[in-house]
Amino acid sequence: MPLIQLILVLVVVGVILWVINSYIPMQTTIKKILNVVVIIAVIIWLLSVFGLIGNLSSIRVGN
Repeated sequence: MPLIQLILVLVVVGVILWVINSYIPMQTTIKKILNVVVIIAVIIWLLSVFGLIGNLSSIRVGN
């Protein structure tokens, strides 16, 4: 993925999150949860884009 495309995706996600936080009336706790979920999703996506985490379907939980 080209660097400009990566930066563009991050800017778009940031602007969408800012618009949601600024203009959509929600409780503060819901906004905080939404922010955390989006940030975690972006971090996981970035890690997979840079190849730091592999195929997530190969991870087993339990037996």
